[in-house]
Amino acid sequence: MKIICIGRNYAEHAAELNNVLPVEPMFFCKPDSAILPKGIPFFIPDWTQNVQYEIELVLRINRLGKNISEEFAPRYFDAIGLGIDWTARDVQEELKKKGMPWEKAKSFDGSAVLSDQFIAVEEIGNIHSIDFVLKKNDELVQKGNSAQMIFSFSKIIAHVSKFMTLKIGDFIFTGTPAGVGPVVTGDILEGEMEGKKMLRVKVK
Repeated sequence: MKIICIGRNYAEHAAELNNVLPVEPMFFCKPDSAILPKGIPFFIPDWTQNVQYEIELVLRINRLGKNISEEFAPRYFDAIGLGIDWTARDVQEELKKKGMPWEKAKSFDGSAVLSDQFIAVEEIGNIHSIDFVLKKNDELVQKGNSAQMIFSFSKIIAHVSKFMTLKIGDFIFTGTPAGVGPVVTGDILEGEMEGKKMLRVKVK
């Protein structure tokens, strides 16, 4: 099982970090050890001074596929959930300045939170207009809709599958909207999709 993450897929988020908009989906991977175990708090690593949340819609892959066309891409995921892509922003910025890969800032243990449940695609209705939000200590900090994505679910799957085989059980984090920010010990983050509470994590 692997976790594929799409970067800069919301224009306003790219702008808030002063990043150039991509011309094709850009992606990186997290290992399975990045998944935060259910019910376990997120512990801020001692090697970063600026860990930030990024709420994202997450696709659950249900078929083996390679070189998938956009036309058939919807057949390759059966459910959608929420995830938090934790990012050590200070470390990432240093790596970017040096032209180095981001894994150290993005793929550390516990850096991927997955919602307690995934909603079947047929139960969602219009997957091209999914509302989702993140609250920090009951305050709204991120709000997005899948219609705002630069690259659709189908375009993401078609592009990624050119380079790596998708396998049953893989997850694709599809990008975060604007509003990312830091956390401190004691913060509580809650994610909702279409008004339904999907995840809750405490920071320690």
